[in-house]
This record gives sequence, C-alpha cells and structure tokens, in this order.
Amino acid sequence: MNFLFIADPLESFKIEKDSTLAMMHAAQEAGHHLWFCQSRNVLWKDNVVIADCQSLVIKLSSSSWFELGTIESRSLKSFSAVLMRTDPPFDIEYLNTTWLLSAAVRQGAKVFNHPAAVRDHSEKLSITEFPELIPPTLVTRELSAVEEFHKAHHDIVIKPLDGMGGMGVFRVGSDGLNLASIVETLGENGSRTLMVQRFLPEIAQGDKRVLLIGGEVVPFALARIPQGQEIRGNLAAGGKGVAMPLTDVEKRIAQSLAPILNQRGLFLVGLDLIGGCLTEINVTSPTCFVEITEQSGFDVPRFWLKALEKALS
Repeated sequence: MNFLFIADPLESFKIEKDSTLAMMHAAQEAGHHLWFCQSRNVLWKDNVVIADCQSLVIKLSSSSWFELGTIESRSLKSFSAVLMRTDPPFDIEYLNTTWLLSAAVRQGAKVFNHPAAVRDHSEKLSITEFPELIPPTLVTRELSAVEEFHKAHHDIVIKPLDGMGGMGVFRVGSDGLNLASIVETLGENGSRTLMVQRFLPEIAQGDKRVLLIGGEVVPFALARIPQGQEIRGNLAAGGKGVAMPLTDVEKRIAQSLAPILNQRGLFLVGLDLIGGCLTEINVTSPTCFVEITEQSGFDVPRFWLKALEKALS
C-alpha cells in the first residue's frame, strides 16, 4: 500500500521518541510505500485535491535517517491512506487543511483521522460531551465567572483552549494569588475563551495518556509525572513518562469511548486522564507510541498498523 504522511518538517522530528516516525517505520517494515508532504503542500488544482509530495525511505541506521525522492503531484485519492499528523496549534491554516482534506474525502480519499471529525472535536471542549467523566469544569471569557468558580473549588487550573504540551497552564491555589492577572493575560482581556477546572491532586501520580486505535484500547498508558514543583506532567514541560497497565477505572472509561469515537472517524485518539477523570481528548496527532512500546513491550506502532490495514481492507 501507499501511505501519505502529512506532517511537520522531517528535520524537526525527535527521532528517539517521535510517534509519527514510529508509524512510518512500522509501515515500511511491513512492506508498504511511504510518501511525505507538509500541510502547505496540499492544494486544490484542476478540480482535484493533490499533494506535492515525495517518496520517503526511513534509514535509521545511517547518519541521515530519511531519504526523499523527487517532488511529484499526486491526487490524495490515489493513496491507500492519508495520515494527517501535523502538530497543533489548531489555527486557521490547520482548519483550511482539514477543509481541503474533506474535499479529498468526497473524491474518494481515505483520511485518518477523518477531517470532519477532527473539526468537530476540540481537544479541550470535546470532554463536555461526557460530563459524568470530567472534573468540575468551567468554560468562559468572563473573569467574574472564574472568580466564582474559584470561590467554590478553592484550588483550580486555568488553560487556553488552543494550547498544547502544557503551554499556558496555570494553577491558582486557595489564596487566589494573581487570579485576575492570569485570567486577563491568558484571556487577552476577555477576547479568548478559557477552560477552568478543579485542581486534581492525583496529578502527582501522573497525567495518563491512554491510546485508542481503531476502536480498540491500548492496554498500557503513559503516566506523565510532574517533576519538582511543576504541576504539569506534559513531556514537553519536563514531565517523566512511565508506562503502566491501565487501572480498572481507566480501562472502563477508554472502553466506553473507543467505539463511539472510532465510529465518528477518529481512528487514533489520545485520552488524557488524571485520577480517573477525563481532561482532554486528543485527535490531531496523539503521541507516546515509543515510550509505551519501549517500557511495556507492547508494540504500539505494530498494533496501529494492523488496525489501519484492517480498516483499509
């Protein structure tokens, strides 16, 4: 099969732990042909969605880990699968790409995750569909609403809706120190919507990343554990990643959501769970494949590939 990966520049990959690279390598090892382009290389031309793309060969044992062919213009529907793996932020250009990918789907392309499903599932706001699974949560632009929420819950976390990797996440304790300043700065004086949640002390045991692939649950999570005085477990914020089997609560949540999200076209999903509470549903470019595989022995890239091959059969 021919797989087109739409991703960030290959030079930016952290080859020791990049999940997209792990997917590519698993597909190549199984005999599939790889193609690569960036989202800027997807275009509408002559009434067809095409990609100015290059063939890709992974060569991990050499000094340069990848080899690209010459640029070719190919319709997206000519590929066995198109894998959208561009990292957030989910800005207007990301949105424009999803619209082009939706046009490609109408022309017969098979895109994972389905672009309409990605648009419909804000990684922060989509948790509100499952209120029984989430911590006390407020979504607002109003400082007064945040102040009222703080009075009710005393210890809270404030974050922007378009952040990633723990960017812009603040904790405000019972003293309310700098609450107004944080809200005004993050919310740009009321022009940006914020999410506010009760602080979960279970974060000390890790912010668990649970992977759903093709409607099935990976049996190991990556607990991203904050270090020192940090409250953020995100690996990008210095958290320590520790793979561990899912707890009964985590398994129950994951198994309840997996078929629902898969049916909507969300083939690969990363749930974020803290203390058995759902805090985010990641659908753009979920990661942690390599860490879980290396620490648990469960081959996540191979599991992903088998599920993809099944979905395409």
